[in-house]
Amino acid sequence: MDFSLFFFADSGAAGGDGYQLLLESARFADANGLTAVWTPERHFHTFGGLYPNPAVTGAAVAAVTERVGIRAGSVVAPLHHPARVAEEWSVVDNLSGGRVGVSFASGWHAVDFLLRPENYADRKSAMVDVVETVRRLWRGEEVEFSDGAGEKQSVRVYPAPVQPELPIWITSAGSPETFRAAGRLGAGLLTHLLGQDREAVTRNIAVYREELARTHGENARGHVALMLHTMLGADRDQVRELVREPFCDYLRSSADLVVKAASSLLPAGFDLSRLPDRDKEFLIRHAFERYFTSSGLFGTVEDGVETVRELRAIGVDEIACLIDFGVPHDQVLDSLRHIVDLRGRLAA
Repeated sequence: MDFSLFFFADSGAAGGDGYQLLLESARFADANGLTAVWTPERHFHTFGGLYPNPAVTGAAVAAVTERVGIRAGSVVAPLHHPARVAEEWSVVDNLSGGRVGVSFASGWHAVDFLLRPENYADRKSAMVDVVETVRRLWRGEEVEFSDGAGEKQSVRVYPAPVQPELPIWITSAGSPETFRAAGRLGAGLLTHLLGQDREAVTRNIAVYREELARTHGENARGHVALMLHTMLGADRDQVRELVREPFCDYLRSSADLVVKAASSLLPAGFDLSRLPDRDKEFLIRHAFERYFTSSGLFGTVEDGVETVRELRAIGVDEIACLIDFGVPHDQVLDSLRHIVDLRGRLAA
């Protein structure tokens, strides 16, 4: 099992040093053999708002590391021209000596699409088109686009990337069709437990691998990375105490997240804003318990061994540990050694 670090901070709670944890954690990951550092693309909301462009944060990580992978989790493909995506990530590939990878997402929030409103309705097919075009550009092919005068122009991307092929994942919140699309594209799969439980993830990973084998041959395995909120320590009760309030504040920063995390308690389409504060707090506490007990990587290293073995058995290849959910930075940095210990225990 590979272990990487994933970032998705609430910028409203990050203070003035929001990128300090990213860079210090990246240095730790680089020095201690973790696989990668992921940063997302988010727009127009404090939740994840530190990261409007993962190529920019990826370039910062490249400048302070030597070996760790630098990944987008994710580029919202329909918001961008594919030539621009290829150019930006080729720069980061050069800065890092060939260490980048990109997970592409179709996007979901209509407000984000004020950047490219024409792509919202067909965003899933637009994502596939962008992925295929970026791959061609990355390989050095000339690709034809219309210029400002309406003329067709064939262009290549400069600088040429270091890697001959761009490592690609597709991000899915739980739609089986997106898992199938990742398989058809021969891409990796980046997912999480926000809108799906472990049983659903198990089914969806099977769908992904079946489509991968059908399209690319039985030996094609692909790669499944699962994002989990993570905090490990020496004592489970101490970890619970440490993360409870920061994590509940983190949940409060996104009403959509709370609804999805506690969707079994709400009627379909229910507006969370209609609930009284007391009931909202109940849902937040319920969501915290769900994450702590079954949808995160919390507790001791021994707890983590059991969780990771279960996930490995259903086909997960990498745990992307989301660590920036509001716990003080020094305590987060101190906890990272337990992730390394967990990796060592599983390898023994």
